[in-house]
Formats: sequence, structure tokens, C-alpha cells
Amino acid sequence: MTLGHPLVRACQADFRKGLLDRREFLTRVTALGLTASGALGITGVQAEMKAPRRQGGTLRIQQEVRAPKDPRTADWSEIANVTRGWLEYLAEYQRDGTLRGMLLSHWDVNEGATEYTLHIRPNVNWNNGAAFTSADVLHNFAYWCDRTVPGNVMAASLSALVDPETDQLRDGAVKAVDDLTVRVTLPKPDVALMVSLADYPAAVIPQGFDAATMIDNPIGTGPFRPVQIDVGNIARLERAADHTWWGQDLPDWGPATLDAIEFHDLGTDPANWIAAIQEDRVDVLYENVGRFVKESDDLGWTKSEVETAATVVLRGSQTAKVGDKAPYANADVRRALQLAVDNAICLELGYGNLGKVAANHHVAPIQPDYADIGPVTYDPAKANQLMIAAGFADFEHEVFTVDDGLTRRTGEAVVALLTDAGIKAKLTHVPGSRFWADWKVFPLSITEWNHRPLGIQTLNLAYRSSAAWNETGYNIPEFDSLLDQALSLPDAVSRQAVMAKLENMLRDDAVIVQPYWRSLIRHTRPDVVGAEMHPDFAIPLYCLGYAG
Repeated sequence: MTLGHPLVRACQADFRKGLLDRREFLTRVTALGLTASGALGITGVQAEMKAPRRQGGTLRIQQEVRAPKDPRTADWSEIANVTRGWLEYLAEYQRDGTLRGMLLSHWDVNEGATEYTLHIRPNVNWNNGAAFTSADVLHNFAYWCDRTVPGNVMAASLSALVDPETDQLRDGAVKAVDDLTVRVTLPKPDVALMVSLADYPAAVIPQGFDAATMIDNPIGTGPFRPVQIDVGNIARLERAADHTWWGQDLPDWGPATLDAIEFHDLGTDPANWIAAIQEDRVDVLYENVGRFVKESDDLGWTKSEVETAATVVLRGSQTAKVGDKAPYANADVRRALQLAVDNAICLELGYGNLGKVAANHHVAPIQPDYADIGPVTYDPAKANQLMIAAGFADFEHEVFTVDDGLTRRTGEAVVALLTDAGIKAKLTHVPGSRFWADWKVFPLSITEWNHRPLGIQTLNLAYRSSAAWNETGYNIPEFDSLLDQALSLPDAVSRQAVMAKLENMLRDDAVIVQPYWRSLIRHTRPDVVGAEMHPDFAIPLYCLGYAG
């Protein structure tokens, strides 16, 4: 991809007119194949220099240790952070919003964004010695596009490549040109293709992969291997001494310096994380929240902060029953919940104002395809009237959250606001293990959602009727059709018009209460290198180390 490509020129023109901010511009043009250095050069910003690291050491990360699973069905970034040690990605999304090839060296896109030519990085080997080739890429596209696999979120992300008749990869859609080149041909443009390949469920697996034996037989291309995964306690990875990682001698990637990486599960109470800092039991926090941010600052740890599209949503499942009723199938019940909740108060009480107020449609201003449809309405009196008219005046809404420091506090604010509006409500906080197992089936709950580079990605993952992560039960053919239309539009301005329709549908149908966007914060020991907070919680393990 060059600066002369029509789509890149159009993005450059929008950037100069102020229609795209820097991050939006970087995400769009690098997804189209422009190199990160070329994209940064247009904005006048230089890439961050990597700090030198000394060889050796074990790095200890505070993070929940969840059960490993088939990567295409992974529904929490914590799962992927462990498997990143040996299962890598075709492309990688950066902290600054750029996208770069990982197992791909680069890619080219035709003028209509209907054909992507993927160039595989030469000299990449699996840790069993086999070469990584186009046959592996073809295998992974077929694996990702198998819609018959329960929970396979990649089939929604790559929906343009899925044959609706067979629920498999479209015949002839992905072909090998040679051992290091693959051509992807789409029936219509898909602007989210490359960013979807960088999302955490898109880990590249070997041919013959079996999720049941992925820990005992950890074949991958990365520099580490798992030696222990004790769910709820500890996961330990060690550098694979018998495998030469492809990035070891490349200045933009290696070397991978650590001997071992440990993930320590300290539960969901942030007070336990601070105690671990004081007792020298961890070197990195997965994230930090609330008053514990200042406590970590005061302990002399280094803070890393990034603006994101990460959020929480209060949603009623439109298919769930409470007794003999389906309360959240009633649009007026959902509208009452929206009107009764002051999003600014949720940001203040739930997240200490470390973010921005949102507008109940799950597309963030930081995302290139965001359309500003205005703020939400807060009207508790009307909320009460709607709830009464809907026949739910005496119904008590039970809000489920994880017993943690984020969703629980937000849930407490929501329940207080509902009560103030005369709507009966109570909070039930449950252990993380129960919530994570049942997160899609609670009648009414608050769920965390990670940052995605594009808003259309989030809508496609969360609200398409057939999506594996559709926790709301939202099932509107017109919405699905608009999603398809938005995915096919390569131009930011024209796509924003469709995005405005999608955002308005979500808000008018009161599908969610989405109160705020989160700025994410991570603390590390001062001598830790490469662990800065990432917008989507990714921890690129090959970057980690101790200052040299």
C-alpha cells in the first residue's frame, strides 16, 4: 500500500480537513496496508523508541487466570494474554492506533477494498520446526469462519467470508498464491477485516490443533511455552529454549528477554493488588481502578494511562424470563431504565470520573466511524411513568455484577438511581467464576466490553442477531442489514451516516444503558519495560522485560 492509493488519499484529505483525528487516521490507513512509519510520518509524530532491556528474569503480572479455551471462542482478554506467549496473530494493533503485520510482513488492498493480498513474513517457524506458510493461513481462515462452532466469535467478525448456506468459509474466497502469499477475495468491501485479524480471538493456531490438548501440546510460533496453568491461581510461561523465535533479531520486535512470565490471580478486590505491591509479590498490575490509582502512585510505581473505547453496559436480555415474565422484551421497560440512569453520576460513582460520559449506543468518539447523535435524556419522572404503564410498577429489577471494584460500584450507582426514580431494584454481586460462566444469560446485568479499533466491530460482535456475544437478545433484521452496509463502505464520511442510523436504532430501542467510556490505567514497577497499558488490555509478552 502506498500514499497514492485512492483510499489512503481520501483518509489523508479527511485528516487535513479535521474530519479524522490522529488516532482515527492512523487506524484507518494502516488497516488499508500503509506502514505504521508512513502513517506516523504524515501526522508528524515519530514512533516510540523501545527502551533497552537486560537479559533474563521472571516477570510477575497480577491478572485473573481463567480456563484456557479454543481461541476463536475466547471471550475475555485475560485468556488471550496467557496464550499470546505461543499463539501469535497475523496483525497487531498498537497503543497509538496503528496496525502492523505480525506473522504477516504486510498486505495490499485493491481500490475497492474487496481484495486483500496478505504477504507472510519469511523465516517464521512453528516451535515444532515446521515452516509457517500460506497453507497455515488458509487453515486458519477456514477455522475462524466455521459458524457451526458454538461461541465462535470470529465467524461474526469475518461474516463477509462466511457462506450463509454452509456456515463455512466461502468456496474460493481465500487462496494461496504461493507459499508466502494469500489472496482474500470478498463479495463486498469489509473495512474491518484487518483489525478483526488483530482482535484477541484471532490467535493463529497450527494445523491439527486440538483445544483439549493445547496446553499439554502447545504448538505455536511465539517465544514462550506454558508450563503451568492453575485456574484461579497461577499461570507460568517459560521461554522455549529449543525454538528460535522469528522476531528475536528484528529491532522492531525482539529480543524476547525474559526467562519466564507468571500471571498471579489475586481475585477481584483491588485492595489485594495493592497488598501484593507492598509485599513485593507482583511487578505489573493488569489494570488499576478508583482510589487504588493514587495508592499505587504513592508507592512509587509507574502509571500508564490510555484513552479507550472500553466500557461497561447495563443490559436486559430480551429473551430471558424472570418467573413467568420477560420484562426486558418490553421496550418501555428498557426505555424506563435508560431514562432513570444519569450516565454522568455512573461515571463519577462507578469509575471516579476516569473517563468520558457516553450516550447509550456503544460507539466511541475515539473510533473512526463514530457519529455524534447527541447526548442522552435523563428524566426519572418519565421513567417511573413508563414503568407503571408497562405493568412493572411492583417488579423488582435484580442487577447482577461481578464482585469487583468496577461493575459493582457502577451497579450500586445504577440501583440508587433506579430507586430514586421510584423503580424497585437491588444489586446482586457474584464471584467472577460464576459471572464469567453465565455472563450472557443473566436477565439484567452489567458487563465489561473491551476497546475495539472500529465501532462497527463492536456493533457486529455484540448486537448482530446471530453474533456469539449478543447478550441482549437484540434481533432486528434491519439492524443486521445496516451492519452489512456499514462494513462495505470504505469511506469514513459515508459510513458515519450509516453508523448514525445504527446508533439511533440502539438508543431508540433502548437496548443498553452505556454510561461511560473508560480511560484505562496500569501500574508497573519502575524498572519494568514494555508493559504500558494497551487500549484493549493486550499484554505483548515479547515486549516485556527489565530495564537494562
